[in-house]
Amino acid sequence: MDSLLVTTGRPGFPMPAALTTRARAKVNLSLKVLGRRADGYHELESLVAFAGISDELTLEPGSELGLSIGGPLGGGLEADERNLVLRAARALADEAGPLRWGRFHLVKRLPVASGIGGGSADAAGALRLLARLNGIPRGEPALLRAAARVGADVPVCLDSRARVMAGIGERLGQPLRLPPLFAVLVNPGVPVETTAVFRALGLQPGQPHPPHTSPHPEEPRSGVSKDVPGGSGTPWSILRDAMSEDMAPQDEGSREKGLDRSALLRALAESGNDLEAPARRVAPVLGEVLAWLAALPGCRLARMSGSGATCFALFDDCRASAAAAKALQRSRPNWWVKPTVLR
Repeated sequence: MDSLLVTTGRPGFPMPAALTTRARAKVNLSLKVLGRRADGYHELESLVAFAGISDELTLEPGSELGLSIGGPLGGGLEADERNLVLRAARALADEAGPLRWGRFHLVKRLPVASGIGGGSADAAGALRLLARLNGIPRGEPALLRAAARVGADVPVCLDSRARVMAGIGERLGQPLRLPPLFAVLVNPGVPVETTAVFRALGLQPGQPHPPHTSPHPEEPRSGVSKDVPGGSGTPWSILRDAMSEDMAPQDEGSREKGLDRSALLRALAESGNDLEAPARRVAPVLGEVLAWLAALPGCRLARMSGSGATCFALFDDCRASAAAAKALQRSRPNWWVKPTVLR
């Protein structure tokens, strides 16, 4: 078990009991690359949902900031200042002033460098625990600034509620009340670096990205099942319009908006993930993963999340997703396969 101990903090406070939170996996149901800004950052627009599977993070309050890592996928992770949990704690202290903090313990169950925001979810979990410990409101600007400093996916992971995120992750729509989406998440055990995927995308600073097209023109759009109705009346813009009228900073008081399941599936069928084609060039095994998922009985849609390598398939009910996960695990025992519900 890796660990780090840093002597610092605020003495003189009574230490409450340990605090725990789940760091849920983030899944990009759809992802558009709008272009690359002059400063080199890529502008994105993505519908994000969160899975029932997660890492677990505990904070044992104390005068020393520390981190230990365990869990089935914690091997090889460094518990040093590069870890996003500690970076989040430092960022919040910079933004909000001296904090009560302590020793974190991370139980790692989500694969790393996998496109489901495991590290970002861990960082967001650290911010939530520190906010609870220090009485910081969830909508406090300092908390949001700290999240944005740590990583593009951290702001949306703070609440872990379905939203559309845009820009470089700093623009969040109102929370969405999605119908339960029964899914299977699959990772072939190949870490995919986000920087390598964006490099393969090949956009120059200031260059817009063309509209989404299939990475293989001779094939149907990757991951879209024939069972999902589509057509010219259900473009991505319908999904964008179904959420909030204005993209705005995260607001704890925002009202959740509902989205009909059939409308959601139609909109997803007309969208895609613009990072899938470059990710497949970086990690060709993704083509195999998506082919397996699309062939599973009852699969309504299969797609890559984020910049990969985790992919997902959607099903009509939990029995279908559980059966599909068991069948795939038998065929590919070395892959990480998890049935879950996305919300």
